[in-house]
Amino acid sequence: MIIVNLDVMLAKRKMSLTELSEKVGITQANLSILKNGRAKAVRFETLDRICRVLDCQPGDILEWRQDEE
Repeated sequence: MIIVNLDVMLAKRKMSLTELSEKVGITQANLSILKNGRAKAVRFETLDRICRVLDCQPGDILEWRQDEE
């Protein structure tokens, strides 16, 4: 399963979701869907913009974990 650590990166950068939304040019609602792990897909362009603003790598935001059965 893919875990989204956007909230962790926002906390490390001391940035709000609203501020990220303004800097990235994506609605707060769409970023919230991503942050809460409810997004079905993420465009590379979106990931690129988020990484530029947060000065991080995609792996800082997205993490793969094996499903626990």
